[in-house]
Amino acid sequence: MASSKKKLPPVHPGEALQEIMTEAGLSANALALALRVPGNRITAILNGERGITADTALRLGRYFGTSAQMWMNLQSTYELEAAEDTLSDQILQEVMPRPAALDRVRPSSK
Repeated sequence: MASSKKKLPPVHPGEALQEIMTEAGLSANALALALRVPGNRITAILNGERGITADTALRLGRYFGTSAQMWMNLQSTYELEAAEDTLSDQILQEVMPRPAALDRVRPSSK
């Protein structure tokens, strides 16, 4: 019997931030004060209502001793996976691959 693989929903970077904050014993307000950002920015990220911007990534990286790129990668991975979940079928129907590009990928039958 064939098993159907159910894809897990994308993980918002706020979930990773929440785990780190919990381990560090930080509240959203305490982190916001340390980063010098409005408290609602951190709360919105934790609630999955806001993404991590470059500014926030730089601040998080500095505070937690990580790279800003790590935070940006979490955000871009989330956005791409969310877009694939919602748009991939539509894009497959609407966008046809460029034939010349396919010719370079396919082995020639000559």
